[in-house]
Amino acid sequence: MHALANNVFRALADPTRRAIFEELTRNGEQTVHALTRYAGVSQPAVSKHLTVLKRAKLVRHRHQGRESHYRAQPDALAPMVDWLDQYGAFWRDRFDKLEDLLNRMDE
Repeated sequence: MHALANNVFRALADPTRRAIFEELTRNGEQTVHALTRYAGVSQPAVSKHLTVLKRAKLVRHRHQGRESHYRAQPDALAPMVDWLDQYGAFWRDRFDKLEDLLNRMDE
């Protein structure tokens, strides 16, 4: 599997990180403080989760004064979508072959 897809899968494997990413995707840019209230975990924990999401390029941040603002980067899901598409094609092909076999057996 491609390294970018691995990073995305790893980042989104954690339910708290998935929730943070989904929150940013749904509701747009937010501060670390707002995300901490949303996630229901400590600010240091949210910061660690955001670091993992940044490494996977799933979020970007900017500083405004003393606050960090984060926003989702949904385009970073592309490697994961590509990987899933490959397996979708693989399984469609397998099911088509199984259907052909079953049809021949019915004849």
